[in-house]
Amino acid sequence: MPGVLPALVGVLPALGYLLLVRRVHVRALARYRTGSGARPRGPGRGWSGVRTASFLTGCGLLALALLPPLAPWAHHDFRGHMAQHLLIGMYVPLALVLGAPVTLLLRALPTAGARAFTALLRTRAVRVLAHPLTALLLSTGSLVVLYRTPLYGAAMAHPAGHWLLHAHFLASGCLFAWVVAGPDPAPARPGVPARLVLLGVAIAGHAVLAQLLYGGFLVDVPAPVAEVRGGAELMYYGGDIAELLLAAALVATWRPARGRGAEVQAA
Repeated sequence: MPGVLPALVGVLPALGYLLLVRRVHVRALARYRTGSGARPRGPGRGWSGVRTASFLTGCGLLALALLPPLAPWAHHDFRGHMAQHLLIGMYVPLALVLGAPVTLLLRALPTAGARAFTALLRTRAVRVLAHPLTALLLSTGSLVVLYRTPLYGAAMAHPAGHWLLHAHFLASGCLFAWVVAGPDPAPARPGVPARLVLLGVAIAGHAVLAQLLYGGFLVDVPAPVAEVRGGAELMYYGGDIAELLLAAALVATWRPARGRGAEVQAA
């Protein structure tokens, strides 16, 4: 049964997302029949097929990262760990966030539920969590702690620690992608120039850490030199590709502000 839990981690979010898409479709069709909305068109019928495909792609990549052959490789080889980290912490979050799950949930909820969820997004705790510096520290900053202290070795020595790493990579990656390029509403989201600067800092941080890993300077990774260097190369080049995709998503999802706070309200 070792593959059941990882498979469920990928399948259950996909099923939940599809159920929400169906609910949005049913509501859109009901509005059309009562004459209060436009006729639903296309396969999504009330929801973007591109967003659905993006979210499902993220779920598929997450399952791929947690199942053989990648998962066993990651347990005993630093190169496998880094490949898994790139998928779970960078590629999967980008695909999930571009699926706009928050906007989908808001459209699927009844009016009272949507208002309550919107109020939650505006709370001080969420505003602090969604602050760009918080997102940067949790995503890029945590890697410095992981690879420059005994934390990596301790986490890899216990299955629970390995799963906690996965959860952290996924959550912090989603948070960073949401703040930088998410189509979903976000509290206190800065303008595009500030987010590009934030992304540039993250790119520089990944590059410097990858170079330190490759050279074996100021790092604490209990693995053979060849594995550490191979993992560093994966981090350097694979991270660059992921961050370029994130920059492209930022440009593609950006819309000119229509007034004060327009970006926060845009879906």
